[in-house]
Amino acid sequence: MNVLFVASECAPFVKTGGLADVIGAVPKALGSIGAQVKVMLPAYPALAMHVASGTEVGGFGDLFGGPARLVAAEADGLDLLLLDAPHLFDRPGNIYLDQNGKDWFDNHLRFGGLCFAAAQVAQHGAAGWRPDLVNAHDWQAGLVPAYLRQTGVTPPPVVMTIHNIAFQGLFPQDVLEVLRLDRRLFTPDALEFYGQLGFLKSGLALCDAITTVSPTYARELLTPDFGMGLEGLLQERQKDLTGILNGIDVEIWNPETDPHLAKPYGLRSLKSKAANKTALRKRFGLEAAVAGPLFCVISRLTTQKGLDLLVDCLPDLVAEDAQLALLGSGEGWMEQAFAEAATRFPGRVGTIIGYDEPLSHLMQGGSDAILIPSRFEPCGLTQLYGLRYGTLPVVARTGGLADTVIDANEAALTANCATGLQFAPATAERLRQAIVRTCALYRDQKTWAGMMRRAMRHPVGWDGSAAAYAAVYDRLLPAR
Repeated sequence: MNVLFVASECAPFVKTGGLADVIGAVPKALGSIGAQVKVMLPAYPALAMHVASGTEVGGFGDLFGGPARLVAAEADGLDLLLLDAPHLFDRPGNIYLDQNGKDWFDNHLRFGGLCFAAAQVAQHGAAGWRPDLVNAHDWQAGLVPAYLRQTGVTPPPVVMTIHNIAFQGLFPQDVLEVLRLDRRLFTPDALEFYGQLGFLKSGLALCDAITTVSPTYARELLTPDFGMGLEGLLQERQKDLTGILNGIDVEIWNPETDPHLAKPYGLRSLKSKAANKTALRKRFGLEAAVAGPLFCVISRLTTQKGLDLLVDCLPDLVAEDAQLALLGSGEGWMEQAFAEAATRFPGRVGTIIGYDEPLSHLMQGGSDAILIPSRFEPCGLTQLYGLRYGTLPVVARTGGLADTVIDANEAALTANCATGLQFAPATAERLRQAIVRTCALYRDQKTWAGMMRRAMRHPVGWDGSAAAYAAVYDRLLPAR
């Protein structure tokens, strides 16, 4: 089975969030069960070295404002098809936002160009390779089925994967012509979304099957609270919607071999985790003689992630003789609030604004618990890293957080199956209660150690998820 992945980012080359981690991992997992997957990406500056060492396998004389090449390359165990279009992608900084933090003025051309080129590969192949199926990811790949629909021939089936429905790619309808889209498709059953062109809406309406990144999120998307205006369409297509839980790369995220830890550890050497706690406290300027747990946050600082709720809970966390190490960036007022908290609670709250991948590994290795109070969370990856490292997740009961963490309620503790804590709804008071409950559990070190071991044994890899993706693909291919 030949599968073309189309996405806007891919770890380790370019990453703004969990989408990149998924695109970097799923093709390898599918490869292990017999699929041949090529990943089509924009050739951002971060991929320049791979463009230079790759092989040109196609081209476009005018791809929405300039020439473009398609370059095949191999890197980090992935087969890449890189869309080298400097007029669209050769830009500094964030791949989606300009220097002022606003969407690039021509994002419709940039990602419309990615979709147009991907549709050409889907129809005609590249260098003798042709996909049996296309898996398009998030709004940036949402126009692929529309371009294929316009060809007039039977295209390969397209699976549309929703990683976060909050980002939909909405643009004025007057861009249809420049994007070379057939205006006859601008209807509520295809491209049109309340008078605008909806990239994600188009993909969901015209694809052959839909997946999303957890079973609970798949159910949530059918409701007005989570469907972001697309719940009606998804209700109509419910039989085509499958929730497939994300996984993580268990080779990269492995506390026994992680080079970013102060000291590696595993199930048989849990005491070595303490060395990482010492190193983490030093990095964040936290006191050593504190009896309560060390919580961490590794996140975008946004209201979606519920970190505004944590701001209100910090006095209670400190009153429990606990500590917090926070790494993240996002909404300006929230960055300032956590920076001020570090000054208000010296030695108890440490804040680093920004992102640092090696530091995130040390935080997972050195913390006792990780706080994830998201208002909605399609899947989430940091709780999976926490499980892998024995850093117990404290999560809101939503999306993939609900699917991956077993709450330490009385029944789960009695059955010896708890791996973390859940709370609902996502309010400051419920988060405060969860923090207090976590601190009480931490004081019972025997119970805590048992939860750590169960968390570290919990399956968080891609094996089962890859098989689920393959099953979706298999259901589509025989009919073609």
